Amino acid sequence: MQSTLENLGQLERRLTMVVPAAEIEQQVDERLKRLARTVRMAGFRPGKVPLKMVAQQYGPQVRSEVIGDAVQKALSDAVRDQNLRVAGYPRIERKAATTEGQLEFSATFEVYPEIVPGDLSGVTIERPTLSVGEPEVERTLEVLRKQRVRYEAAVRAATTGDRVTIDFKGTIDGQEFSGGSGTDVALVLGAGRMLPDFETGLVGASASETKSIPVNFPSDYKAAGLAGKTAVFSVNVKKVEAPQLPEVDADFAKALGIADGDLGKMRTEIKANVEREVKTKLATALKSKVMQALLDTTKVDPPKALVGLEVERLVANARADLQARGLKMEGVPIDPQVFEGQARQRVALGLILGELVKRNELRAKPEQVRKLVEEHAESYERSTEVVKWIYSEPDRLAEFEGLAVEENVIEWVLRQAQVVEKATAFEQLMGEAA
Repeated sequence: MQSTLENLGQLERRLTMVVPAAEIEQQVDERLKRLARTVRMAGFRPGKVPLKMVAQQYGPQVRSEVIGDAVQKALSDAVRDQNLRVAGYPRIERKAATTEGQLEFSATFEVYPEIVPGDLSGVTIERPTLSVGEPEVERTLEVLRKQRVRYEAAVRAATTGDRVTIDFKGTIDGQEFSGGSGTDVALVLGAGRMLPDFETGLVGASASETKSIPVNFPSDYKAAGLAGKTAVFSVNVKKVEAPQLPEVDADFAKALGIADGDLGKMRTEIKANVEREVKTKLATALKSKVMQALLDTTKVDPPKALVGLEVERLVANARADLQARGLKMEGVPIDPQVFEGQARQRVALGLILGELVKRNELRAKPEQVRKLVEEHAESYERSTEVVKWIYSEPDRLAEFEGLAVEENVIEWVLRQAQVVEKATAFEQLMGEAA
């Protein structure tokens, strides 16, 4: 089989393949003869069906299979002979043969780009640091208390932090608008669930009071019909309730899983959990900075085919996530272009990482993987069983092998770049400020 390769662009290639028709017919004939030995047809014993009848029924299918196999073999041979690294799936088309007795096909595809890692010696990477002490434990305790808050009726005016139950109706220029009314709505003042003007207007209100609150919608408000307008809300305050945080006592410790209610054990366990979470978040923040440094220093033009596949994957993940949140996605379109930039970045980063791993022998070592698996299992009650469960399934173990490779890449990059440690606030790291 003859083949010729053309460069259509920086990464795009077209391979033209010529197959002798006689060779195809010979293989079709051989396959039909083999098929005739086993095929079953009404009125004939197995192996006694006339070849002509077999050819009439199965000929088109067999010919298509033979041609497909021949084209795939030609493509594989050409890719191997010319050391091509095909990205994505080739687009194969049949062409009008220029010579009688020949079948001609073309395969259009992209190849992987050549990756030349950039110079990291002049790059400065900030490594975030945070030591967990008693202040962090106290802040976490406060968060845990707030998660278990209960509300009791308050015989006073509402203040920030109180929960009010209200009926409201909004109008713009005397006209009601969609989404501008509600009944028995429970609202914690200061939580930011409603617009600031609305929540601020309820501070100082008492139960059974009716208030008129003007609210300015911001110019970038998501509902275009309301953006930049002023509405007046008539609000009936039905209840005012004050928050009551639980005491840090034995009952509180038991609610957190400390069977004997020992407060010392509770604090020790909280600190251990916070340290694990801080370690994870610090590693994630550092990883983000390292990956951005790689993208900034190594220019990659990712193959469109790989970007397209990544877009499809991101769209499928987004759809599955929305469905998991209870949204009905049947017939709801998701614009793939929304994910184009993210997909390009992910593909480019994957290519860079692959090249660094290959050049610098950064593959995962078994002891690294084991350590990561055991650290992950520590957060479970039966950690030994979790370790066995992960090792029992190759796909689960592959996730930790990937994490080990990432760790190797990060450490390699940090050795090449200038690293500066920077203390990080607990609230900022944990996302509480946001």
